[in-house]
Parts: sequence; C-alpha cells; structure tokens
Amino acid sequence: MIKMSAAHRFLSIFVLLITLTGCAPRAQSMPLYSSGTEGTNSSEETTRASNWNEATHGNASEPDYATVFPQDSVNRIDITLTEEAWTALQTEMEEQFGEFGTGNRQGDFNNRQPGQNPPEGWEPPTGQQPPTGDQQPQEGNPRGQMPEGQATRQAPGNFPQGGMPGGGMGRMDLGETTYVESTIAFNSETWENVGFRYSGNSTLRTSWSNGTHKISFRLDFDEFEGSYPSIEDQRFYGFKQLSFKSNAMDDSYLREKVAADVFRDAGVVSSQTAFYEVYIDYGEGPQYFGLYTAVEIVDDTVIETQFEDDSGNVYKPEGTGAAFAEGTFNEESFEKQTNEDEADWSDIQAVFAALHTVERTSDPEAWRAGLESVFDVDAFIRWLAVDTIIQNWDTYGAMAHNYYLYTDPADGLVTWIPWDNNMSFSAASGPGGGDRGGGGGRMGNVRELDMETINDQWPLIRYLIDDPIYNAKYQQYLEETIEDTFEPEKMAATYQKYHDLIAPFVEKEEQGFTQINSMKAFEASLDELTLHAQSRAEAVEEYLAGQ
Repeated sequence: MIKMSAAHRFLSIFVLLITLTGCAPRAQSMPLYSSGTEGTNSSEETTRASNWNEATHGNASEPDYATVFPQDSVNRIDITLTEEAWTALQTEMEEQFGEFGTGNRQGDFNNRQPGQNPPEGWEPPTGQQPPTGDQQPQEGNPRGQMPEGQATRQAPGNFPQGGMPGGGMGRMDLGETTYVESTIAFNSETWENVGFRYSGNSTLRTSWSNGTHKISFRLDFDEFEGSYPSIEDQRFYGFKQLSFKSNAMDDSYLREKVAADVFRDAGVVSSQTAFYEVYIDYGEGPQYFGLYTAVEIVDDTVIETQFEDDSGNVYKPEGTGAAFAEGTFNEESFEKQTNEDEADWSDIQAVFAALHTVERTSDPEAWRAGLESVFDVDAFIRWLAVDTIIQNWDTYGAMAHNYYLYTDPADGLVTWIPWDNNMSFSAASGPGGGDRGGGGGRMGNVRELDMETINDQWPLIRYLIDDPIYNAKYQQYLEETIEDTFEPEKMAATYQKYHDLIAPFVEKEEQGFTQINSMKAFEASLDELTLHAQSRAEAVEEYLAGQ
C-alpha cells in the first residue's frame, strides 16, 4: 500500500471538493421578475425594475379590457416627458408643418363659459383641401365617370368622390413623429421608458396649425427595450400599444368611439375604445390636455382576440393600390404591420387576381367561389352595409385609406377591418358641412345606399353590388342593422349616455388644449347625432321598399 503524506492527503481532499462542487447545481442570482417571454432561456431572464408587476407590466397575462377600455367611466392617464423630449417633438413638428399656431387659430374662445358663442371674427379650421381634379357626379353620368375628353388623374384613374390621398399618388406619410421616451402613470402604477409619438395626418396637421396641443398620439410600451432590457416585452395590462385620438373635427367627441362599438355590435371586426382624460407634464407640471378616445391597435390585440390565429399578415393600406382598381397593385400601398421581414404580398395579390378575373362576367358563380377562397366577402359586405348606413366620407369609396387588412392563417382569408372613424355619422361632404360642426374643408362624398355614384375605380364595392347574390346579402345586412344595431331609439340612448359621461371632462378643456369651437356646439351635437340616426333608418327603409 502506498502511504500518502499529509500534504498529499490535503491536496486529494481539495481536488475532491472542487469536483463535487462543480457537479452540484450552482446558485444563481434571480431577477426580481422574469420577463415572462415564452421560449426565453432561464439564463437570459431579464432583471426587472422594483415596481414591475407581472399582471400589469408583463406580457404573459391576457389583455385586461375591463381596466383599459371601461365603458361606463373615464380613465385618467398621466404622461411625463423630459424637457428635451418635448423640445424634440416640437422641433420635428415644426420641420414638417411650420411654426405652431400659424393657421386659423381658435383664439381666446377656449376661455369661455358653457354655451358661450365663438368670438367675433372666429373662423373654423381650414382642414385638408380636396385633391386636384375632383369631379362630382353629373347628370347622365351617375357613377361619376369623367366627361368624355376630359383629362383624368394619374393611375389608377379618376376618383370622383374626393379622390386619393395626396392627389392619387402613393402614400401620405406626413404626421408621424419619432418616438421619444416617457413615463406613464395610471391606476397607481408606473411604466418607464415608454415610447410616445404624435400620430395622424390631416387632423394632426390641422391641430398644429390651429395652435392646439390636443393632438392624437400613440404609446408603445416596449419601444425602447433595446436600450433598456429591464422593460423587455413591457405591456400595459396586456397591451403593447395604444392609440389616443384627439377627436378632431368632431364637436360631439363621440364618433370615434360609438362607430367602433356599432361595427362590433354588427359583427364587424373592430377595435375596442374608451374615453381618457390625459395629463402631460413636459417640465412645467401636469397639464390637462383634454378628453381623448383610446383605441385598440389592430396589429396588437385585435388580431390576437378576434381571430383564430394572430401570426398572419396585417396591412395598413393607403395610396394608389389601396382602391383595388385593376392593375394598380404595388407593395408601397400595402404597408406591412406584421411579418415585415417577409417580402411576400401574395395574399393581397391573390385578392386582386380573383377580383378582376374575366369570370366575373362570364361565369359569376366561379368568380364568387374564387373570390371567397381568398377574401372574406361576407365580412366586407357586412362592413359596407353598416358603414353606408352610418355614413363616413373618409374611407373606402371616397378615400383609399382608413382600413386594415388581416390574413388569418387559419383559413387564409383576407379580412377587412375599419379604422379612424371620427368622420362618421354625417351626411356632410367633409367636416363642417351638412348636419355637423367641427370646421374644415370638403373632401369626399358619402356613399348613397344604391351605390350609383361608385364607379369601377372602387371595384370592391362596384363589382360586389353589381352581383345579384352579393347585392341581396348587402340588402339583408342593411335591414338587420337598422332593426337592431343602429335602431334609432337605441342609438339615441347610446349618444345620451356617452354625452353625459364625458361632458364634465369636455367642459374642463382649456385654451390651446381643445378640439371644439364652443360648449354650445358640443351640446348641439347630441341632437344632430340623434336626428342623423333617425334619418338614416328612414332612408334605409325607403331604399329597401324600392327594391
């Protein structure tokens, strides 16, 4: 037997201890909260801030609609921006639209008492001017085609009902600023490093020009996760993004919310909405920025909660191709909101191909089968019926924007989703005309129930209405809508409920932080909406009787 010295015995014991320690599980310093991200390696768990609450901040919980989108109360949200972030936003806006408040301003009117009229000499905001070349339907030209010999627009052709954004060429990308960091306080909780940016097109530009800080904006709760790993996959009660609409060009402040509710009640996929009083501190203490409407983002939770599979393509169409006229498809008109790295628009191209095949006239049954295999035709006709009843001059059929498309992998169908409803519930040709207030210029025309003013440049409407099977379905949805969803007494009660709910918060709005011309206009808007609902029900009944 080999004898070991004391030194050798000590060395052997030391090696053995090292070996045993290496085999044993190592103690790890655990983060305060894990990221909650599925598939995240445990060794890469994110260290969270001390105020992180998985139920309110994490992405593992289901969206809390009751908290974020209450229907019987007005939420309050507080947003804090550093002076540097605020200055960056204002500078970017000036670069896009010029000096703040250089248009037709609301002047001293906001220092008013309830019911006070606008000051002498006040003029409504100018709004967005109509694109060059707009044509109104003429006698003997019921669908609005250009008179013979008259020059038409550039591709895809003439758009008699207000035309395409930007005169028919491409997208209209003005209005989105760069995200800056903010801190959000809500319901005794705080969210750090949240992305904040202004949003909108004509309403944003008009608001800035008129000198009101009440501008639509968007929040993105993990926009800056690359710089701050502690907010990886940060959510707001299950929501990644939220849009806050200023209700510009709407004296009632109700159109954005109620239209979305009407669509969903009628079976149309649509965002949830709720009212918020918004306070922003940009270095001078909390300032009340007014009453806003929070709107659920389509490519966030709408597709997650209202479709079977949320991994498909979401598009935000706008521009020439967004009218779906033959031969006008282009990728720029169908901006991807999901799967951006995949250069594949085959689902949209399939809709174009099926819509414009020669079978539409030679074999209608085969045409319908082909279209229904790639496009949710029933959903579109349902939207068309509801939207035509409530009237909306700033959407498809007048302007080639303000809708989303989603391709659900579960069935492969492209589905129509309405968006941006502040110009609905009005027979006016643009804000400020007809039965509505709000000020602004003329743009598009609302569609008539018989669709006679819609030409082939809006084929999703024209072709479907010309088909007797689809036309019958359209008439069925018209009747169902006025008998239930948009029944006049039901709508009157809805308008009254929300008008009473928000009135105290509207009255609190101050000079430079409002979108209405007067409290008198706000009060008058309730009767306008109620009368509009009654007149639309009567119009539908008269139309259907004639069919």
